[in-house]
Amino acid sequence: MARDRSFLGTAPVGSLLRQFAIPSIIAMLVSSLYNIVDQIFIGHSVGMLGNAATNVAFPLSNTCTALSLLFGIGGAACFNLAMGAGDKDEAGSYIANAASMLVISGLCLCVIVQIFLQPLLLAFGSTKDVLPYAMTYTRITSMGFPFLILSIGGGHLIRADGSPRFSMTCNLVGAITNTILDAIFILGLDMGMAGAALATILGQILSSCLVINYLRQYKTVNLTLKMFILTPKVLKVISLGMTPFFNQLAMMVVQIALNNSMTFYGAASNYGSEIPLACSGIVSKVNMVLFSIIIGISQGLQPIASFNYGAKNYSRVKEVSLLAIKAGMVVSIFSFILFQVFPRQIIGLFGGGSELYYQFAIRYFRIYLFFSCVNCLQPISSNFFTAIGKPLKGTFLALTRQALFYYL
Repeated sequence: MARDRSFLGTAPVGSLLRQFAIPSIIAMLVSSLYNIVDQIFIGHSVGMLGNAATNVAFPLSNTCTALSLLFGIGGAACFNLAMGAGDKDEAGSYIANAASMLVISGLCLCVIVQIFLQPLLLAFGSTKDVLPYAMTYTRITSMGFPFLILSIGGGHLIRADGSPRFSMTCNLVGAITNTILDAIFILGLDMGMAGAALATILGQILSSCLVINYLRQYKTVNLTLKMFILTPKVLKVISLGMTPFFNQLAMMVVQIALNNSMTFYGAASNYGSEIPLACSGIVSKVNMVLFSIIIGISQGLQPIASFNYGAKNYSRVKEVSLLAIKAGMVVSIFSFILFQVFPRQIIGLFGGGSELYYQFAIRYFRIYLFFSCVNCLQPISSNFFTAIGKPLKGTFLALTRQALFYYL
């Protein structure tokens, strides 16, 4: 039976934002744990070179996230705008086309990485000592890209159906599975990088199975097999998913440039190439935790803003956007204090190192995350414009921090 969406236009905005944002935040945090948990286990078992290897592979994780957001958020935004405008027949096609593209893009990326694995890792900043670890890890994890992209992007499609808790459950099940198997494969069976990679893809497969099962029983509209055949509707999905997509791609380019800078300039210093490469990876993963919360808030406002904009309830659109920014500022300021006061303790979670290692890591940590107190403004604002069907403004805002201003 079709689900009534009118509550998005009548229920108190604050309670709606909590209803959608809290599960989204948890889901995003859990997604970030895939990389963080691997890095913690690898740091304590394999060591610094293992941590550096996961950092080298990280741009591919950004690529997976970019594709997930392109079709996941794009499909969800199209769906909610169509439902708000009363075009129910169109809404289901957007969801189905988006789901098809999630799978297709994952398969294409997997094939590309398998063929060009070593050149890609070298381009991402791998050193000679790190390369064997990075190749072992990435060759296995790339097999899980179709499942990872479907599980992340599918979560947005599920959230658009008014089931944020189930979306959160999909991520939780995968992350818990990954953590348990990490302990078994790395600590119990001493499988090292291969064990971490295998644990990761098994968790992703389980999450994607839950997503597929949900799409078979979509609540708001009935999804038929015919709807999953690609149509020109996918172009609108892409247009509304461009903002988070380009933001993630920009993050990937920045990460690649950072990796190469760390290895090049590190080699000319007393730290060497591997210490800066490993430390920058750890700091990037910690930064992911903050951004997971901020992006979770912005995803929580998306169905509310999209529906009310489509229904021309503009006062509610303004109310939810301002509330999301206020919540993001509180989180950002708290994170700034935490990052500046306890850098050594946070870095220590990812394994030990020499005093030279900690000296570089602490200084880099504090400088890199110094302006985290205002990091919420750009992602929430850019995703807001995507939610109301204005992707060009959202894309421009998304590119300011990671591309335009970064390279100035």
